Amino acid sequence: MSDTTIMKVSSGRSPRGQMGQKYLASGIQVSMRLWEHEPPGDAKQPTARDYETVGFVIAGRAELLIEGQMVRLEPGDSWTVPRGASHSYKIIEPFTAVEATSPPAGVHGRDETGATPSGKT
Repeated sequence: MSDTTIMKVSSGRSPRGQMGQKYLASGIQVSMRLWEHEPPGDAKQPTARDYETVGFVIAGRAELLIEGQMVRLEPGDSWTVPRGASHSYKIIEPFTAVEATSPPAGVHGRDETGATPSGKT
């Protein structure tokens, strides 16, 4: 029998992480989080994560510095940060984006260390 579990998460009542991210739906292999209205700021020190991230920009602008390359992120853009890649974010304009991580970033505290889209640590 296949898994028939259905999960609905309302972002208005989603739990928040220490860095301001909202945790959305999470499965065994992938999870989603939302960054809303992240303020502009300086880029933080690069970090590497033990999960892969893919994201989509809803509003605002940011720069993603990944392995020595700068990628400008604007509304409608999507991006990938491979597992273990050195990267940092710099928010240019108030930024809203949704990200998916695999394995789930929120498991075992993975999400509460290192760089985030807002550059918070």
